[in-house]
Amino acid sequence: MAAGGAGLAPAAPAAPVPSVTLTGTQVKQVQEKRVPKPAWKIALDYAMDKRGTPYVWGGTSERGYDCSGLMLRAYEDAGIELPRTAREQYGAFSRKISWKDLEPGDLVFFSNLGHVGMISKPGFMVHSPHTGDVVKEERLSQWRRDAFVGAVRPDPKGVKRWAEFTELRRAPAPAMLTATL
Repeated sequence: MAAGGAGLAPAAPAAPVPSVTLTGTQVKQVQEKRVPKPAWKIALDYAMDKRGTPYVWGGTSERGYDCSGLMLRAYEDAGIELPRTAREQYGAFSRKISWKDLEPGDLVFFSNLGHVGMISKPGFMVHSPHTGDVVKEERLSQWRRDAFVGAVRPDPKGVKRWAEFTELRRAPAPAMLTATL
C-alpha cells in the first residue's frame, strides 16, 4: 500500500438522517430534561403558582401562607431549607444584596424585618401581604423602597449556622418540668 492512503476503497456515503421538527413546547421539554432549573427558578415558580392563596398568619400550606411561610415552602421545593421567620431567613445568609442588585429569586425584607417577599422580575415581587389579602405579585412601590431593610440570595452554600439550624430542628423537645406540692 502506498503512502497517503492509496489503495483504500472510497467510503460509502452515509445514509441520510431523517429530520425531526419539534414544537416550541417540545423543545422546552427537551431543554428542561437536560438542564436542571436553578433553585431560584424552582422557588419562584412555586411562589407564583400560589398566587390567589389566602394569607394566614403562621401559614405554611395550601390552606394559606404568611410571608415567611411562603418563602420557606418555595425554597424547600427547590431543595434549600430556610428558617421559619422573616428575621431568621434574613439572618441565615451572610451575603446581603443591595436594592440596585436585586434579581429574580432574591428574598427582600421590609419593615424592620417584619415582612419578606421574593423578586419575581425587575421592579416586582411575589408575597403574601397581610390578613384579608392573598399571595400576589405586585410592583415594588416607593413605600416598599423606603421600608427596605435588605435582601439575600438563597443558596445552600451561603447559609450561615447551617448546622445550628438543622440541629435545632432535630433536637427533642425539652422535658416538661413538674413539681409535686
